[in-house]
Amino acid sequence: MRDTKNKKSEKKYLGIDYGKSKVGLAVADSEIKIAFVYGTLNNDNDFFSKLLEIIERENVSKIIIGVPSYVNKEETVYDGEKLGEAIKEALPRMKIEYQNEMFTTKMAQYNLIEKGVRGVKKHDDEEAARIILQSWLDRA
Repeated sequence: MRDTKNKKSEKKYLGIDYGKSKVGLAVADSEIKIAFVYGTLNNDNDFFSKLLEIIERENVSKIIIGVPSYVNKEETVYDGEKLGEAIKEALPRMKIEYQNEMFTTKMAQYNLIEKGVRGVKKHDDEEAARIILQSWLDRA
């Protein structure tokens, strides 16, 4: 049985693979340090309010957002960083970090194919979010 006194010190993390049409989500906690897929949200007009609901419902204390890692950065701010800024504006106390997302979609597709998952394209964003979050957990 878990000690409920330590429950308050346990932190919950949300990993995000942000895309123009779909956004993959993954969760982990500070005690177990294993990322699990949470699901995928459509990046539509309701996306941000749904994301904030999930953050509140899951009692998230830190968000890890995947961003590209290009040597010659052409854009000044990536979409994932813009999302982080919007979250910070809505939830000023939220801690946000960024994690290199290079090749995570390809790794996600490979993992899903290896597991025999049908509809790889339907699940690759949430698996990419899991990889992003797990990479962050492994180095944290």
